[in-house]
Amino acid sequence: MTKRILHVVTNVAHYDDPNEPTGLWLSELTHAYHVFEKAGYEQDIVSPQGGLSPLEPRSLKFPNYDKTAKAWRADDAKMALLANTAAPADIDSSRYDAIYYTGGHAVMWDFPDSEGLQRISREIFERGGIVSSVCHGYCGLLNVKLSDGSLLVDGRKVTGFAWKEEELAKVDKLVPYNAEQEMKNRGALYEKGMIPFTPYVVADGRLVTGQNPNSAKATAKKVVSLL
Repeated sequence: MTKRILHVVTNVAHYDDPNEPTGLWLSELTHAYHVFEKAGYEQDIVSPQGGLSPLEPRSLKFPNYDKTAKAWRADDAKMALLANTAAPADIDSSRYDAIYYTGGHAVMWDFPDSEGLQRISREIFERGGIVSSVCHGYCGLLNVKLSDGSLLVDGRKVTGFAWKEEELAKVDKLVPYNAEQEMKNRGALYEKGMIPFTPYVVADGRLVTGQNPNSAKATAKKVVSLL
């Protein structure tokens, strides 16, 4: 049977400062989407509220704006997928083999406390599926609880955008919290690569996480290998 992936994207368009735009980091979606497409998987997109997922302006500039991101933006049908994302209530988790949380700083606001996304992730994981994220997408895993009340990330190895990378990107003063520290606070065994902004992926059983935008392709490939 054809495998099916559920991508998670943000609905948030700016930092706490309304003059500082943010949104989906496009290549984190397109790199993974391309890998899953080549594997022959079916793919859907969900967001915490449903509807429009805005794009992070910095992801549309060199060197982040690459071939797959440009092709997506030039494709009206693909852009329509981001204009009309499903809401968690619309999603039957039993149809999916894996969930993949994309990033962009925006997700720090709307991913962690989405009970709908937590439900979907828990159900997929407990049914033997894969829960995955890249970059800030791991903020969506912070509060996912399993049926026994334990946190999904407690005692498991994870990676995601490092605090050092926030500082180097000069957004450490804009973000609402230190995601790396929040992961550690929840008992996660946080890891990161030696060199910031280079690909780094961690797989702990059926939990697969990538550190930064350059890790999206490798994260998706790891998910494919596990499936």
